[in-house]
Amino acid sequence: MAMRERGDRPWLVHVPFAVVLLLLAGAVVRALQYHWREGAVLVGVALFVAGALRALLPEEKAGLLAIRGKAVDVATYAALCAAVLYIALTIVGGPFDTSS
Repeated sequence: MAMRERGDRPWLVHVPFAVVLLLLAGAVVRALQYHWREGAVLVGVALFVAGALRALLPEEKAGLLAIRGKAVDVATYAALCAAVLYIALTIVGGPFDTSS
């Protein structure tokens, strides 16, 4: 009986994307609990993790994190991460401000 090189566990290719989705689910929960800044930071963390996984994993194991070329994907995830974290950490006031 020959060993199969690929296909023994085809669902494993979806694990990186599932990790990112779990982080995003945590972000939604925090935002719904009126901790919007923590939720936004978790979105930034999810984007960072997506970029790191895309950079580290080979193309065939990146699953749904692979959209374009590796360099473009990593740069896009990094830029979105930086933008979300900057906004989350610098906005003051507004309807969700809890500092008063």
